[in-house]
Amino acid sequence: MFEMVTRWYQRRFSDPHAVSLVAILLVGFITIYFFGNLIAPLLVAIVLAYLLEWPVAQLSKLGVPRTLSVILVILTFFSVMLVALLGLVPTIWAQVGNLINDIPSMYTGLQHFIADLPKKHPELADFQIVESVVTNIKNQVISVGETVVKGSLASLVSLATLAVYLILVPLLIFFLLKDKKEMIRLASGVLPRNRKLATKVWDEMNEQISNYIRGKVMEILIVGGVSYVTFAILDLRYSVLLAVAVGFSVLIPYIGAAAVTVPVAIVGLFQWGLEPQFYWLLIAYGIIQALDGNVLVPVLFSEAVNLHPVAIIVAVLVFGGLWGFWGVFFAIPLATLVKAVWNALPSQDDDVINHS
Repeated sequence: MFEMVTRWYQRRFSDPHAVSLVAILLVGFITIYFFGNLIAPLLVAIVLAYLLEWPVAQLSKLGVPRTLSVILVILTFFSVMLVALLGLVPTIWAQVGNLINDIPSMYTGLQHFIADLPKKHPELADFQIVESVVTNIKNQVISVGETVVKGSLASLVSLATLAVYLILVPLLIFFLLKDKKEMIRLASGVLPRNRKLATKVWDEMNEQISNYIRGKVMEILIVGGVSYVTFAILDLRYSVLLAVAVGFSVLIPYIGAAAVTVPVAIVGLFQWGLEPQFYWLLIAYGIIQALDGNVLVPVLFSEAVNLHPVAIIVAVLVFGGLWGFWGVFFAIPLATLVKAVWNALPSQDDDVINHS
């Protein structure tokens, strides 16, 4: 066993460039894992800088100085974000308040529905099981209420953190975009000299991450917008709140779509019951998810969808467990990175080819 591991190690890590690649990845992993909370504003700024690099580059091609291009793009981006927030946040807040007010009536309706099951279908439901289910639901509602209270007490800390982000992130984005070449040159001076494989992986992943971030933002906007139009046409309650939830659910491949189905179905069920409108809602929502998975995702992420669904789900679970939201957001690029690194490391076949 030890000899087999030794042969594998010598085959994969005989090249100093491979050792440098693994060392760079380990340093990056350790830094993000242990200091992720401290450098969170930098991570947010890097993601937004990737998103805004394309319009900055387009303006630069038209002859606009890069510094001016960066200023124009950042001002436009944050202006659009401010308008969107001012338009969405009050509506979402109002719908959240309405939903909280409707939860008691929903809970009462669910109690009546479950209590009637033994009478209508005695062969399918047992009274003790039904009573146990109702008790568990009641305990969960109480637990959710306690969580909301604790969250409201912690909101002051969140507001302070948000204020820091609002100041630091735009500044970091400006310098990351303005001094991009200088920062890359400084980073190159710190990295090991034997980094041919690391450079190869970086060139491949840099383009993929940029395309992934732009594609993911477009997917959120398209799926959320189409969902809102659909819910509004069907006159579904809390249409804006649910559409925003559906839009952001695409951040978590497969799992997000399944999770957000529950609140959409519950709201439709309590609004219409088992009426035709409820089934139309499920059909329309299913069509949106099918078009997203089979049309929109392949168009926006042509390279990423080469990953097997099992690999993507495992990546979501592993990287989400390690880095929380950012691990989930970058699950597909990180899975692609693992694949690219594995393919870049020298193997026995490469040695045979080189010797021949």
